[in-house]
Amino acid sequence: MYAIVEIQGQQFKADAEKFLYVHYLGEAVKEGEKVEFDRVLLAEADGTVKVGAPTVDGAKVVCEVLTPLVKGDKVIVFKKKRRKGYRRKNGHRQCFTKVLVKEVVA
Repeated sequence: MYAIVEIQGQQFKADAEKFLYVHYLGEAVKEGEKVEFDRVLLAEADGTVKVGAPTVDGAKVVCEVLTPLVKGDKVIVFKKKRRKGYRRKNGHRQCFTKVLVKEVVA
């Protein structure tokens, strides 16, 4: 059983007992806390597929927060215009939340 769920504007395939790195959920969530996502766009169970319009009624994904703040790899942004003496170097690390999908209710 799996589901395609929308979490903060991004779509994820949620399988039971799999890890997801979603965009940072903020200071409101704590480690070990249960989080439910109800914007399920597609749900599959025993070979039958339910497609929502736009969401599947009564479907949800229950997750447990493992790590509230995980930083991703550093991304380097380098801009240059040749022969003009213009160079800019910038970098950032994206913030994520690591969650474990406990169950998919469809």
